[in-house]
Amino acid sequence: MLRFLTAGESHGRALVVIVEGLPAGLSVTKEHLVDELARRRLGYGRGPRMLIEKDELTLLAGVRHGRTLGSPVAVEIANTEWAKWEKEMSPDPGKPSTVLTKPRPGHADLAGMQKYGFDDARDVLERASARETAARVAVGAIAKALIAELGIKVVSHVISIGGASVTSQHRPGPDDLDRVDSSPVRCFDPLGEQAMVEEIKKAAKEGDSLGGVAEVIAYGVPVGLGSHVHWDRKLDALIAMALMSIQAVKAVEIGEGVEVSRKRGSQAHDSITWDPDGATYSRLTSRAGGIEGGMSSGAPIIARAFMKPLATLNKPVVTTVDVRTKQVSASFKERTDITAVPAMGVVAEAMLAIVLANEAIRKFGGDSVAELIRNWKGYLADLKSSSLSRADTRPEL
Repeated sequence: MLRFLTAGESHGRALVVIVEGLPAGLSVTKEHLVDELARRRLGYGRGPRMLIEKDELTLLAGVRHGRTLGSPVAVEIANTEWAKWEKEMSPDPGKPSTVLTKPRPGHADLAGMQKYGFDDARDVLERASARETAARVAVGAIAKALIAELGIKVVSHVISIGGASVTSQHRPGPDDLDRVDSSPVRCFDPLGEQAMVEEIKKAAKEGDSLGGVAEVIAYGVPVGLGSHVHWDRKLDALIAMALMSIQAVKAVEIGEGVEVSRKRGSQAHDSITWDPDGATYSRLTSRAGGIEGGMSSGAPIIARAFMKPLATLNKPVVTTVDVRTKQVSASFKERTDITAVPAMGVVAEAMLAIVLANEAIRKFGGDSVAELIRNWKGYLADLKSSSLSRADTRPEL
């Protein structure tokens, strides 16, 4: 089992993540992780923190000379602005200079204050902040490296921001990630990109924020990851939970899940075909998003994450209540983005890669990458040689 645990606050000294269950012999470098973290800062409409923020990453444990050891991997991502926040966020006894008592609607502030008995929203918002996703992207970079050994590639792209959407149904392929990242909004469709940029400009002038949808696709996933036998081993359920856990994501769709719910069964499913040359089955469409009965079907896995507009506004118009005075008030303001949908797509890649890496480890096992690959190749060979992959030549009875 692959699992990870993050720790750290948005303006704390650092984020820390420990990854357990990685096989030995996986190539992991600081440079690769830093490159992935830089992708998380992409996107037109991001706030000034993205220009200031630099990810100073340290591999603390579990990697020697660029290779995993099979022991837990520990990563630290330092906060380069810690000097400005050391007094406010110090773990030593003391008091903050400012107490935030006007919780933001749509954020974790008030519910967290009530749950834990805090009178300062900062005690909640620092951990609830999407800054935590930097640690997830670092894990995702490692997971991507692992599944790449099995021929799996993950790519995301933005399909809508606010009221602006892509005009083409053409999806990026497994080698189109650089082209997607070159777009200011990480959109694969030039006309959609232009509309999204204009939508962001309009919202910025009005001091407002925008949500949107990012689609994430995994290519090269073998058939049989996940399982139909238990609710908590269904691949689509695991992916939905992983994507829903991303801050501000409020809905998840697998394949054309929403659209097919409106169709008749004769129009809702993916017809199966047989390729005798490759001795493989394939689907003619992608309505199920590459998952049937909680298991990967061998088709590309397609999922969408729907992000709500960010709760912090540059021009607050939504009212709240001051928890100290109980008077109606405007909520407090932290530095914010107009939209973070392009970055959310990068985080969605990480979360999908983590789920697939875990299921690949569960399916193929192995204490080392070499053993994992050997088991994977053996499984693929068995698929091709099994009776299911041979035409039935038995005479009729």
